[in-house]
Amino acid sequence: MKTLVKKVIATDSSLSQLVLRIPLGIIFMAHGSQKLFGWFGGYGLEGTGQWMASIGLDPGYLMALLAGSAEFFGGLALILGLLVRPAAAVLAVTMVVAIFSVHIGNGLFMSNNGYEFGLALLAASIALAINGAGRGSLDAVLSKR
Repeated sequence: MKTLVKKVIATDSSLSQLVLRIPLGIIFMAHGSQKLFGWFGGYGLEGTGQWMASIGLDPGYLMALLAGSAEFFGGLALILGLLVRPAAAVLAVTMVVAIFSVHIGNGLFMSNNGYEFGLALLAASIALAINGAGRGSLDAVLSKR
């Protein structure tokens, strides 16, 4: 079990992951807080759940809870640099669901509610899942122990 944990938190001392994970974490936390708490103009769990059910993601409330939690707590994990690989993997799956259930039919561009932004978040999440947290992370501190 120790070996698995070490592999999950292993990272290098690169600054590139830090530069990627802080803004990505902020973006995901903001989107998650819209879904969970209704902050920043969001609809909260009830409203988001009703919308998710209306597009076929049933049960809507549970899907809103799962997506909001993945985004909020995954974003927090990215900011802290704690368990970045699994958090980024969950966020990547969340983005795949968002792209294919909401945005793909609208084309690429954000101006048409397309998948452009979701694709960028997906790519950044996959990069962090592959490379780990990098410098300035709790994973880096824990991996040295």
